[in-house]
Amino acid sequence: MKTILGITQWLSTLLLPFLLIMTAVIILFNPWFLVLEYSRPGFPADPYGFTKTERLQFGGVSLEYMHNKSGIEFLAKPTLSDGTPLYNERELSHMEDVKGVFQGMIFAWWIILVVIILTGLWSWRKHAFASFWQRMSTGGWAAIVMVAAILVGVVVAFDELFTLFHKLFFTGDTWLFAYSDSLIRLFPLEFWMDAFIWMGGITILLGLLFAFGGRWMARQ
Repeated sequence: MKTILGITQWLSTLLLPFLLIMTAVIILFNPWFLVLEYSRPGFPADPYGFTKTERLQFGGVSLEYMHNKSGIEFLAKPTLSDGTPLYNERELSHMEDVKGVFQGMIFAWWIILVVIILTGLWSWRKHAFASFWQRMSTGGWAAIVMVAAILVGVVVAFDELFTLFHKLFFTGDTWLFAYSDSLIRLFPLEFWMDAFIWMGGITILLGLLFAFGGRWMARQ
């Protein structure tokens, strides 16, 4: 049993960086980030005419779709000022894929969280709480290293990193769109670059919390 507990603790160590990264993503998938981005000095204006208000409106609808249980018809209803649909069929198909990935990530987040909590409770009952928190400290440092590597990629070669991300999670070229499409107008490349940076910053803060907090807890 002691060996199994040790293996479970190390599994929690390996899972913690992914939990922290997913936590950062969940935090960012909320309206506050849209407000922050669209209000940021230097954020590119839409060359096809979306105002900040329209971006907040349509971007908010898109975020709501990510969190709700509605089908793709939810995003097929909104229309532009001239009566045309907000998203074309290709965009709707991609948004459906994105929702699948996002909600799958949330499910995985809960699974990992439960695994780590149960491992912590088991460690406490077996008087191995110190080793559990030492593993959490290691996991926190691992998250920092992992995200630091991602941030280097953002600075050095964001286009390649962005392409790799989509090839990992989506099939074919379904994520490529015309500059005049609403998805690009609402969420230009600069938006995603900022999102990666914010994700990295939030994850590093959480990683530091576990790195130093876990070490402190292990000494108690």
